[in-house]
Amino acid sequence: MSKVICIMGESGSGKTTAMRNLPPDKTIYIDCDGKGLSWKGWRSQYNKENKNYIVSDEPDTVLGSLVFINKDPKYKHIKYVVVDTLNGIMIGDEMRRVKEKGYDKWADLAQSVFDIVNSSNKYRDDLTIIFLAHSQTDRDDNGYLFTRIKTSGRKLDKICLESKLTTVLLAKAKGDGKYVLETHSNNSTAKTPLGAFETDEIENDVMLVIKALEEY
Repeated sequence: MSKVICIMGESGSGKTTAMRNLPPDKTIYIDCDGKGLSWKGWRSQYNKENKNYIVSDEPDTVLGSLVFINKDPKYKHIKYVVVDTLNGIMIGDEMRRVKEKGYDKWADLAQSVFDIVNSSNKYRDDLTIIFLAHSQTDRDDNGYLFTRIKTSGRKLDKICLESKLTTVLLAKAKGDGKYVLETHSNNSTAKTPLGAFETDEIENDVMLVIKALEEY
């Protein structure tokens, strides 16, 4: 069973930057937003020549890549796959079908993202899948604020993507150049396995998350 981590957050909260310490020789980066990465020197680490950088928001391409990396012996050295972002897949798929009408369109859009997330823990044991996602914060009638993964359409809202994941962290910009990952729920769907983290916030580095989850 593969390990799955999701990091959600607003634009500029440090989601992509949290990937900076992943080893490029053991990582494949799927850039669904097509915006590139966010640290100096990333182009020499992730590129087509190194065969570790894919730019696509096509759900079939993303799911197919995960399946291929999992099965093909040529990629047995790959230990981490980043999908940045789930929202890039949602929006890309929605825009390609913008002229379509009817319920079936939204069911298909929800199904494509659900399949990617739902299958993510079914790969080889030594593989870690890292999803990045935008967040949205809603205010109810009583003024209560709650943050969750941003989705397209009510179908995915009903499914609740977080319910398919055991580790969801919330990226936050604290000001003064400080970025953190929230490990436990604080008016959000952030959650981690019991005992994995002693503090509610950790440094913005996915390798710290991976290390803490090794025993799980």
